[in-house]
Amino acid sequence: MNTLLSRIVHAHQALRPQVAVTPLSYSAALSRLSGCEVYLKCEHLQHTGSFKFRGASNKLLQLDAQARAQGVITGSTGNHGLAVARAAKIAGVKVTVYTPANASQIKLDAIEALGAQVIKLNATPLEAEQEAARQAIYLQQTFISPYNDIDVIAGQGTIGMELNEQCNTLSAVFASVGGGGLIAGLGTAIKHFQPAAQITGCWPANAATLYASLQAGRLIDIEETDTLSDGTAGGVEAGSITFPLCQKVIDDKVLLTETEIKQAMHLLAQHERWIVEGAAGVAMAGMLKQAPQYQGKAVAVVLCGRNIVLQKFLAAI
Repeated sequence: MNTLLSRIVHAHQALRPQVAVTPLSYSAALSRLSGCEVYLKCEHLQHTGSFKFRGASNKLLQLDAQARAQGVITGSTGNHGLAVARAAKIAGVKVTVYTPANASQIKLDAIEALGAQVIKLNATPLEAEQEAARQAIYLQQTFISPYNDIDVIAGQGTIGMELNEQCNTLSAVFASVGGGGLIAGLGTAIKHFQPAAQITGCWPANAATLYASLQAGRLIDIEETDTLSDGTAGGVEAGSITFPLCQKVIDDKVLLTETEIKQAMHLLAQHERWIVEGAAGVAMAGMLKQAPQYQGKAVAVVLCGRNIVLQKFLAAI
């Protein structure tokens, strides 16, 4: 058993009951529409409204008493910061979150409500992460990366453990990709327990840095433009451990237009009565686009979060 897989297996037990086992919900309407047997992994029902609570909780669990006493620092546009703030509050650890000035104010208010200090920077998401990492070294505190951390990835990988227990006949799993922590973790677990299942990474065409890097065979920077999937936007830091992991576990890659993302969010609201954020719409749109390959077969779509401003959601659908 490789190191990451063993950490995922351990986290799958150690994180309970703090981290919820989210439902895998069969959608009759979306199955009929797509021709696939569609199962929705409801990470939007996880605590803090996204899968990020898994990785944050697992990282906090690994800290010794001295590290907990000194506090932690992270960089985030919202979901990761919210997850770290809640996990730190439970653990009794102080936390500082560096964020771009244009991050969702609703998310930042929620982070502060959990007792975290928020520091806004006129910077990109990647630059905010890099500054948080520098400050962690200076202050001798633990930096919790949104994706470039083996314990964070292992926490996200518990989704793969749950998927295997909830449906062991999957032909494909669709997940949105930003820094790659989610798909690297769940893909590692799925590849071990269901090696025939295809792991499909889904990106908004407007923000596909890791997609371009995988195509190039090395980490590169590309210009990104605005996307409804703000949770997956932003570059990937140099040397990220997610890159080789994604090279190993991702079988298929798909790019989605903003229109396709909006249509997927509309379908989820129409048929399942769920509000989800853009990144969840990306995974749903990816499944719909690849559906002809999986007619009559069981596929899982990871609905990674629900944290979206209401007006933005209503405008999207």
